[in-house]
Amino acid sequence: MSRSAMRPWVVIPAYNEALSIAAVVTGALRHAPVLVVDDGSTDATALEARGAGAEVVRHPRRLGKGQALRSGFVAARVRDAGVIVTLDGDGQHDPDDIPAVLAAAAAAPDAIVIGGRLHAEAELPVGRLNAIRVAGFFLAWVTGQRVSDTQSGFRAYPAALFETVVLRRGGFVLETEVLVAAAAHGVPVQEVPIAVRPRIGQRSRFRPVVDGAAIGAYLAGRSLARWVHEGAAAGRTVASIFHGDRLAARHAAMLQAGRAHESPALAAAAVGAVAGQRAIDRLASWWRHPRRRRASAVASGMLAAPVLLVLAAAQTVAGRHAPDLVTPLVHRVYASDRLHVTASDSARPLAAPPALPS
Repeated sequence: MSRSAMRPWVVIPAYNEALSIAAVVTGALRHAPVLVVDDGSTDATALEARGAGAEVVRHPRRLGKGQALRSGFVAARVRDAGVIVTLDGDGQHDPDDIPAVLAAAAAAPDAIVIGGRLHAEAELPVGRLNAIRVAGFFLAWVTGQRVSDTQSGFRAYPAALFETVVLRRGGFVLETEVLVAAAAHGVPVQEVPIAVRPRIGQRSRFRPVVDGAAIGAYLAGRSLARWVHEGAAAGRTVASIFHGDRLAARHAAMLQAGRAHESPALAAAAVGAVAGQRAIDRLASWWRHPRRRRASAVASGMLAAPVLLVLAAAQTVAGRHAPDLVTPLVHRVYASDRLHVTASDSARPLAAPPALPS
């Protein structure tokens, strides 16, 4: 592999992060050149970033994290980046985790590498943790990929990915969109554990209700496309019952059962028993199939989503004084284990999701 194919650039989207950006840039520069995308900050973010040694691309006004990342991807590719590492500018990500992320990217150069935080759940706000779990549940349904921390901004992307994947979403949705689009192009996703540090200054700009609802709406649309895909697969399964070879085998078995009896009544009963048993076996096979179980789990998750949003909004308004009703619901309905393939299902993997338009 050529040196340029693995040449890393660090892209940091930032908005009003003057208190933390210099330390983040200084730490990241120990491992790769740094590009800060100042998303229309009204403080000294750009000045602090340049002073610490970063190149800076500045938006004239705030366009959101999604557009800041897109600008960073374009600018890094212009600078001949082979791998683009993204991390946040608020100090929550430790730049010294960059070597671990880059090592995973070097071992799997075609993969997206995510710095996962769920090994340190106690360090994450409860609302953010619940949003991550719900998003991971639906992402697994949409893509067939098992990703725990779908909302981590600490990632390594192969720069060539953006030659085929076109991103259109804004805000925090983009980081989910890129995983869905990558899966449609057969790009694998890997996770490595990273440190979780407290932010410097401002609290997270991720709003569990507003941003979580935006991510949920995007995944709902992709989930509907998956339901169409699953419905077509179910239709093919039903149609296969009437396939010529199946019909011939079924009729042969029914005829053989009928010939074993001289009495017309007994022969008819034997033929009916064979037909009924085959129908029951087929139904039982469908009922036990992991595909049906996964579809049932997702259906319950979609039905519970409005209740989840109402509870999350109420909890946000009430604050810490109200009992936490969201977390038990998330654990019960959106547990990732409900979509996992068990050992007995290993011969029947998840079907590939429908391809997305580029």
